[in-house]
Amino acid sequence: MADHQDASLTLPSVPASVAVARRFVTGVLGEWGLPGGTEATEAIRLIVSELATNAIQHTFGQSPEFTVDVQLDRDERLRIGVTDSHPRWPQRLPAAVQQDNGRGMVIIRYLAAEAGGRLTVVPTPSGGKTVWITLPWEPPAP
Repeated sequence: MADHQDASLTLPSVPASVAVARRFVTGVLGEWGLPGGTEATEAIRLIVSELATNAIQHTFGQSPEFTVDVQLDRDERLRIGVTDSHPRWPQRLPAAVQQDNGRGMVIIRYLAAEAGGRLTVVPTPSGGKTVWITLPWEPPAP
């Protein structure tokens, strides 16, 4: 396998794009050797769902599209990023707040930590941000 592989897809900021983002990422991971239906794949699908949903719901219509990036470095690190053009960074709600939404970042952080990974947010040159999840990658057995 190459030292570095990557794939990206830009989608309109509409609810139907969440499912497209999930299919895109699981398809790429399948091409790279991670079969669908595994615990790792399902956790990544949920992470992508939450990140894409946040890019749509919490940019208040100010980001007409978002981009999903998938990167694999030297068979040891998987990075998944969702970039939007809104400058507001994700907010983590306190546990005591009672509302129907706003738990996405808690879910994402938990899943990343469970897999030995981490979440980072970096600004983009255009004033938006990318939310990255970095996870260890265990190469599939031959």
